Amino acid sequence: MTKPKKIAIIIVAGLFVYLSLYTWNLRTGHLDALSSYTGLDISGVVLRPGIWVSDKVSEFWHRYIYLVGLKQQNDALRDEASNLRRTNMLMQARAASASRFERLLGFEPPKHWTFSGMRVIGHRMGPAGALATLTVDKGTASGVAADMPVASLGGVVGRILRTGAGASTVLLLTDPNSSIAVMGAQNRSPGMLAGQGYGKPLMLRYINQNAVIDPDEILLSSGLSGIYPKGLPVARVTKIQRSDISLFLTVQAEPLVDMAGLEEVLLLRRAPGQPDQADTPPASTEDAGAAAQ
Repeated sequence: MTKPKKIAIIIVAGLFVYLSLYTWNLRTGHLDALSSYTGLDISGVVLRPGIWVSDKVSEFWHRYIYLVGLKQQNDALRDEASNLRRTNMLMQARAASASRFERLLGFEPPKHWTFSGMRVIGHRMGPAGALATLTVDKGTASGVAADMPVASLGGVVGRILRTGAGASTVLLLTDPNSSIAVMGAQNRSPGMLAGQGYGKPLMLRYINQNAVIDPDEILLSSGLSGIYPKGLPVARVTKIQRSDISLFLTVQAEPLVDMAGLEEVLLLRRAPGQPDQADTPPASTEDAGAAAQ
């Protein structure tokens, strides 16, 4: 049997089956009832995967939108936390500064002297520094002049070396070019305290072999130089050494002030009506040696 004949037979058989079923359904209505019962189930089976995919896509989208909003909220909270930390650090720094200024205001200057505060705006110390100095934020416009003493709550810092209109340079007592007449707080033995440079101890010179001086004794400014007022704490004795070939003791000391940690200092000046330091001739090293004898 040829192929076209087979196809014709199949088509005729199909039409016969369809017409038979159609006629049977018209008489009985069974096919309509079957389709009513099974059509919804079949539709549900066909549509269920699409509904599942739609739900997942909708859930993913909402979750994505939620995560985007959550990330923005987290970023905003992170920025707010950073701002709060920055503000907290600034407030702590201001509180510490206010506490230091409050203590500075409680400073009692020597008799016939007044004081004013200055902020340290620069440090120049260490092996690379030609001079051990600080830069402060007041100059000639504020009445600052050369050789005015500078101190802190701990003790003497140094003296004004150079002045500008709005800033000045302070020569620290640790610099080799700095010297100050001192005496022991307990035994009152006089001498000349000189700096030796960065990282080196101060040297107390012109102390007689028979002079009384103790380790850890505090050295006070004697007022003999005409620059510093009498009685300011300057340094602490750290080492005493005697020699058979020298008339003087070898005495080392350390400053009472941490120069590298200074943020504010005090400028001391004579009260109005008191003799200026220029009226008091400064004592030379020989004068200090004679006083020690």
